[in-house]
Amino acid sequence: MFTHPTLTIGAYQFENPVVLAPMAGITDAVFRQICRQQGAGHTLAEMVASKKNLRNSKKSSTRHANSTDPEPRAIQLIGTDPNELADAARWQVSQGAQIIDLNLGCPAKKVCSVAAGSALMAMPERVADIFASVVSAVNVPVTVKIRTGTDQQHKNAVQIALLAQDHGLQAITVHGRTRADKFSGHAEYDTIKAVKQAVNIPVIANGDICSPKQAKFVLKYTAADGIMIGRASQGYPWIFREINYYLTTGKIRNSATLKEFHQTMLQHLLGLHQLYGDLLGVRIARKHIGWYGQHLPHGDQLRKQFNPLNSPQAQLDLIQQYFETPAL
Repeated sequence: MFTHPTLTIGAYQFENPVVLAPMAGITDAVFRQICRQQGAGHTLAEMVASKKNLRNSKKSSTRHANSTDPEPRAIQLIGTDPNELADAARWQVSQGAQIIDLNLGCPAKKVCSVAAGSALMAMPERVADIFASVVSAVNVPVTVKIRTGTDQQHKNAVQIALLAQDHGLQAITVHGRTRADKFSGHAEYDTIKAVKQAVNIPVIANGDICSPKQAKFVLKYTAADGIMIGRASQGYPWIFREINYYLTTGKIRNSATLKEFHQTMLQHLLGLHQLYGDLLGVRIARKHIGWYGQHLPHGDQLRKQFNPLNSPQAQLDLIQQYFETPAL
């Protein structure tokens, strides 16, 4: 019988080793709470810029640590300057952050063009300075998310992982693709396995984990301490409980019911309207309902009807109406 690992970061021990990935524009406080309710052992906030002048921007203001968030509150910082990142980490901890995660994994062009995110993997000396500055700036665990390297010819995840360990970081997440791969092709797990063999700090495996069976395979193959779920949770937060059930029983759990979709979609909508206000909340809700719709009968039709709606009440009414339709 497979015994799943116990994930521990600093003083925090998690109920299960299944973690929600930080995804820009997606893993806000509303979605993180829903994923926690559905069995995510740990969740990370979407990345926030380290620049001081962006701290109070409308976009960043919804991404900071919030005392109402479930603990431990993990904030992901992105930036290139060691002092700036250290300052940002100190500020986030003063606002209630309990884990600081550093982003060395984002492959987005606008991030890499300023040598942030996964572009930093090409600069190990800069990375070492960042690790040293941030760890000495705060008294909470510091973690990092990386990729396997910059491209297929330059895979240096093990080197960066060793730097992380040497500088006192408490965990490392590895996405099984290079920066050049972005999200294309298939994730590979050999590099993650090599990282796990090279370091003593917890390693979390990420990339293409979309089902309970794949989750178990990746945990066994890499010997990782945890797995991180990203795109598979979009529109289907129940992926966490299904993975947990399979890891503990070896059995496949039933999919979410229509009633569960109904309740969760309403919760998600109300939360978005409240967090972002009517205008932005209505806009952000469209992509989430589109993702839920991929798992529902006539979901494409629902998406087409939902997208033109411009008021919170109209959105709530349509979802109510959809689930009251006898044909479902």
